[in-house]
Amino acid sequence: METKALILITVAMTMLGMALGASHTVGAPHGSWDIQTNYSQWVSRIRFTTGDELKFQYSAVVHNVVEVSKTGYDSCNGSSPISTFPTGNDVVPLATVRTRYFICGVSGHCNAGMKVEVNVKSKEVRTVQRCRRTGNRRRCQFETVLSSATSAGVDQSAVARLGLIVVAAGLMLFF
Repeated sequence: METKALILITVAMTMLGMALGASHTVGAPHGSWDIQTNYSQWVSRIRFTTGDELKFQYSAVVHNVVEVSKTGYDSCNGSSPISTFPTGNDVVPLATVRTRYFICGVSGHCNAGMKVEVNVKSKEVRTVQRCRRTGNRRRCQFETVLSSATSAGVDQSAVARLGLIVVAAGLMLFF
């Protein structure tokens, strides 16, 4: 019986995590918050949406994370931080649609490339590329569309609530 309850809880937590957002470890899988990682390349492979979170993992003796304005990011200046994260295992929720800027505040590290720009988008809207062939030519265009859940009228918070109800009902049946 305990095994069934564990399986049910695991499935429910997975459903809830999918409905709420993703967790992105900065620089993963081939790097971390360090001088060697190419953060422009790292962010180019990820679509950040509201509800996601960033995880910065690093040695707190050697680095830190400072959230700055666009100006601070461009000039590698952390003297007027929006937030400072010094623990080495920092989690930053991405709650709103906007661009966020993070640098390492240790002298010289930002200029060495230790900075990341994260563009947080809405879960409801995405850009798709549609292509068609005309003879030997291929014509492609980008268009913004509603996500399948939004266009079907599905509320993500309703999905999360439904998952919790299923878990509660399942636990009541087991106990």
